[in-house]
Amino acid sequence: MASNLDIGIDLGTASVVIYGKGKGVVLNEPAVVAYTRDSRNVIAIGEEAHRMIGRTPSSVVAMRPLQTGMVPDLELAITMLRYFVRKAVPKRLIGGPKVLISVPNGVNEMERHSLMTSLFEAGARRTQMIERPIAAAIGAGLPIGEAYGEMICDIGGGVTEIAVISQGRLIVRESIKVAGDQFDDAIIRYLRRKHNLLIGELTAEDLKINIGSVLPRSEQFYMEVTGRNLITNLPKVMRITSDEITEALDEPLQQLLEAIHDVLEHTPAELVADIVESGITLTGGGALLGGLSDAVAKSLMMPCTLAENPQECVAIGCGLTLENWSEYSRFLSDRRRR
Repeated sequence: MASNLDIGIDLGTASVVIYGKGKGVVLNEPAVVAYTRDSRNVIAIGEEAHRMIGRTPSSVVAMRPLQTGMVPDLELAITMLRYFVRKAVPKRLIGGPKVLISVPNGVNEMERHSLMTSLFEAGARRTQMIERPIAAAIGAGLPIGEAYGEMICDIGGGVTEIAVISQGRLIVRESIKVAGDQFDDAIIRYLRRKHNLLIGELTAEDLKINIGSVLPRSEQFYMEVTGRNLITNLPKVMRITSDEITEALDEPLQQLLEAIHDVLEHTPAELVADIVESGITLTGGGALLGGLSDAVAKSLMMPCTLAENPQECVAIGCGLTLENWSEYSRFLSDRRRR
């Protein structure tokens, strides 16, 4: 008889990552759903739906059910979550998995309840939630159970969560809507303003990933992109430099730095002293932006490190909690369903 596969889920704005107990990350796909506008029939989820963004006819919509940490379309979010759980957990496993899930801080109690209920309908035997900064810190290998201050900055697609943790508790926490999507938007606005060039969000993301850096590079990089000339309304190919992307990213970077500084201002002095010694840890897919950890360290004059596998830290933290239940279960939130 097959044993059960307990899973940890990072239900993020940009992606959904699932960790199988004893197996590691078993799924990592974009949190995108494509559906027909009139009937709302779902036609694609995940990677396939992500490729449709900006390329669909007017009758089809490709969107993220979670945006800026909130759930503008709960029905689609539930459909997406069920799909990924059933994809990650083989049908041959009986009894249903125990599920530990982390969601953005902006998801309200009603939406959390609906998402957890949907997990039962997908076959879960028990569900529980863990706060995102706690899961990220566990996944990053931070000793959060000690009487010592640790600062985590989890930069997702739509939301960045900044927290100071000590003895497994969130001492100070702030969520801001400055994250990967806002960096993409800044690139789109910059090229529109400077070059009268309109590009899509996938092109902006490619620029950010391939040549983007929040600090000037020692070597100039280039990338050719195709967009629409807003004066002639005709397609136009333009070479964009890495220095231009650095200039475009400065505004959201400053907002992020201000938010981190604000959290430090509201942190007890003893814990600030700990953080100055141990530094700030960056997690989340948005933390992969070039030069970001160096920019944070330079601005705040303290160490800043990028966690290993930053995009998967939250899911890994959920999975490690399942695998080391006696050690980490005391750090869970009290949002539990049986």
